[in-house]
Amino acid sequence: MPSQRRGSTLPSMLAKLGAMTSIRELQLVEQSLLRTLAPLLGVAETSLYRTNEHHQVTHKLHHYRSDKRGPDGAASTTERIDDIRNDASVPPHISALLDYMRLLKQPSRRTHGQGYLFGYPLIHGGGQQCGYFVFEREQDLTPVEEAVIAGVLKLYTNHYTLLDTSQRDRLTGLRNRYSLELNLDRLWEELAAQQAPGADAPQQAYWLGILDIDHFKRVNDQYGHIIGDEILLLVARLLGRTLRRADLLYRYGGEEFIAVVVAPDLAGATALFERLRLAIEQFTFPQVGRVTISGGFCSATPTLLPGTVLDRADRALYQAKAAGRNRVLHYDALISQGILDEVECGTIELF
Repeated sequence: MPSQRRGSTLPSMLAKLGAMTSIRELQLVEQSLLRTLAPLLGVAETSLYRTNEHHQVTHKLHHYRSDKRGPDGAASTTERIDDIRNDASVPPHISALLDYMRLLKQPSRRTHGQGYLFGYPLIHGGGQQCGYFVFEREQDLTPVEEAVIAGVLKLYTNHYTLLDTSQRDRLTGLRNRYSLELNLDRLWEELAAQQAPGADAPQQAYWLGILDIDHFKRVNDQYGHIIGDEILLLVARLLGRTLRRADLLYRYGGEEFIAVVVAPDLAGATALFERLRLAIEQFTFPQVGRVTISGGFCSATPTLLPGTVLDRADRALYQAKAAGRNRVLHYDALISQGILDEVECGTIELF
C-alpha cells in the first residue's frame, strides 16, 4: 500500500470505522465491515461466512463493488451486498480454506487461479470462532495491509461481541426480546421485498411460534428457582438442538420462547413445531421428570404488523393451554374451525 494511497485513504477509513462502531444492529455491523475493507484492499468482492458453535456456516454475506467514471469524468461507486441465510453451500476451495482456519485458528493464504485467496477467522470474546472474512486478489498483501486488516477485524470483533452480549439472555444464551424486535423488522423488510413487483429473490415462507413451559410456576414452587432455572436452560438447549440452522430461537420472557422457522407450507411448519413439542415431552428432566410445552403459531405475513402476528400466535397458545396443554396449535386452523374469532388487526400497505 503506497504511502500516498495510505494518506489519502486514512480519513475515509477512520470515518468508516466510526460509522461501524455507531451501529447497533449485528447484521449491519457485518455489512459495514465488508464496505470498510473492500476499498482499502482494492478488491471488487469480499465475503463473510458466519458460523455456529458446531462450525457450520449459518449465513453468508457477499459484497460487490465497482468503480466507474461517467461521461463527465466524475467517479462513482456501485455497491451490493447479498445476505444469504437459507443456503449453506460453500464452494470447495472456500470450504478447504475455512477448514484450515478452523483447525489452526489463524489467517490463511493460498494461491488460487492467477492470484491469491485470503482468509481471516473472526474470534469472539472467549476465543470462540464465529465466522471468517474471505477475499481474493491478484497480488499478495503487504505487511502494512496485513496490519490494517488485523486492526479493523479486532475493532469489529470487539464491537460485535459487545452488541451480541447485549442481545442475549443471560441465563439461556438465546437471543433476547430486544434482538427479536430488531430481527422482526428486518424479516418484514425481506418479506416485503420478496413480494415487490419484479422481485427475483426466491420466495421463503416463515412461521412464528410462541412456546410456553406448562405449569412452570408449579416447578418453581415445588423445587425452587435454582431447579426452575435449570429447566429453562435445558428447554432452551433442547429446542435449539431440534431447530435447524436457518431457524431462530429467542427467550421472550419468563418461561416463554419464540421460534421463527422456515417451512415451505403449513404441513412443514406443523411437523417442525410438533418435533419441538416432542423433544421436550420425551426428555427426562433431572429431579422434575416430565416437562411439557404448549404453543401457538401462524405465518409471518408481511401485510400484517409484526405485533399482530405475535398476538395471533399468542391467542393460539392460549387456546392450547385451555385445550389441555402439551400441544401446539395453528391460528388459522382455529379460526376456520370456529374456535377463535377473527379480530380487527393492523395491516401494512405494501404497494
